[in-house]
Amino acid sequence: MMDLKLQLLELFNAEADDLSRILSKFQKQTLSKNQFYTEQDKPCRTFSYIESGYFRVFCHTESREVTQWIAGKGYFITDLASFIFNQPNSWSIQALTDSTIYTLQQSDYQLFEQEIPSWSIMEKRFMAKCFMQMESRIFKFISTSAEERYQEYFENNRDVFQQVPFQYIASVLGMSAETLSRIRAKVNS
Repeated sequence: MMDLKLQLLELFNAEADDLSRILSKFQKQTLSKNQFYTEQDKPCRTFSYIESGYFRVFCHTESREVTQWIAGKGYFITDLASFIFNQPNSWSIQALTDSTIYTLQQSDYQLFEQEIPSWSIMEKRFMAKCFMQMESRIFKFISTSAEERYQEYFENNRDVFQQVPFQYIASVLGMSAETLSRIRAKVNS
């Protein structure tokens, strides 16, 4: 719970009382390997912090399955459009390992607007950080080569390579599993 507290403090820059109120609404939950947190085309009414384990965020297109992100300890997971705007999920989120998360219900999240006077400022800050991360990821994706993307991802996520099937990592990096294998062989030789 201490890691969650630090993450919330960084994200929301909340006062102590507000932070305590927010933390009190998160409930500890465990998911088994392969269990779905949420599924594509269904509503997502939860927002969670990963204490342990790995999740993949993915969707099925007409021609293939695309893994958009792999999240581990210290990350938050939700389908943000579904959680905020009550749309059907664009993504499925599935536990890749046995996992422990702290979960906030949408109904509690919505009450923060009434219970916490500075909530709109904190939420705006959080959304801006989400947008900045997305912007950075898109820029890196379009401005670097496949080998550069692999090297940066490997340097920042070495443990993922021990826990997650390569085809999911390859998809996150925008390449085939074969291309990922070739790049790994080249880098490791």
